[in-house]
Amino acid sequence: MTRNIDSKVASGFGDEWSAFPQSEDRLTPAERKTLFETYFRIFPWERLPADAVGLDAGCGSGRWSAEVARRVKHLHVLDASAEALGVARRNLAEFRNVTFHLASIDEIPLPSRSLDFAFSLGVLHHVPDTPAALKSIADKLKAGGPFLVYLYYAFDNRPSWYRVLWAPSNVLRAAISRLPHALRYAISQMIAALVYWPLARLSAFLERISIPVRNFPLSYYRDKSFYVMRTDAYDRFCTRLEKRFTRQEIEDMLIRSGFRDVAFSDSEPYWCAVAYKARTPA
Repeated sequence: MTRNIDSKVASGFGDEWSAFPQSEDRLTPAERKTLFETYFRIFPWERLPADAVGLDAGCGSGRWSAEVARRVKHLHVLDASAEALGVARRNLAEFRNVTFHLASIDEIPLPSRSLDFAFSLGVLHHVPDTPAALKSIADKLKAGGPFLVYLYYAFDNRPSWYRVLWAPSNVLRAAISRLPHALRYAISQMIAALVYWPLARLSAFLERISIPVRNFPLSYYRDKSFYVMRTDAYDRFCTRLEKRFTRQEIEDMLIRSGFRDVAFSDSEPYWCAVAYKARTPA
């Protein structure tokens, strides 16, 4: 482990984005934009200056940066995996307003208070010290700059039986994530085909006949492509380090890290929140 990086986790994400590059021949522009909106629907675009400069902290394949780069003057994208950053470079090749950084979240190579906004989606629950990562991002933001973050939720808005059902999957993840890449990949794809796809299709059917599916396992994927399910099955079961937080824990961490005015999205994926760099230290 190097500072606020788990090297095996970073390597695993390099494997993931090499296997699932999220390129337009795999993830269509329409589906990418739909997924993008599920995260960014609460982002305050109207508060950004015309010459906004921002950061994607943990860019992975660059799939979200492709949408953001169209809307701002300049975007810095950062990842701790050279393989992932290589995929992002290919996916963002059309953009001339993107700078790539191979670095950890605690070594962001930008001046303090230099950014108008930042976002980090599905990354900071995979680093050893999540509060320290939030503080590192806060340091780079100008006062009042918005920060969009997505962290795995602790099922705090679900019934207790939901958490009971989830527990065996976490034991399975702990075992699968330590296997060689080829085995991790094969098992995750079997899970996508034999678990994700059937439950997603069943959820879609139940919804069509007016049966509520909010608490139905994997109902989030009822309108997603199989490629998204395959990607997320790998992401879910092949990552060695995974942390989950309640909504209150996320709000508390953000405030302690130098943010204010935390607001959460009330729709999946949970939890997605936007907060603003405080003008004075917490």
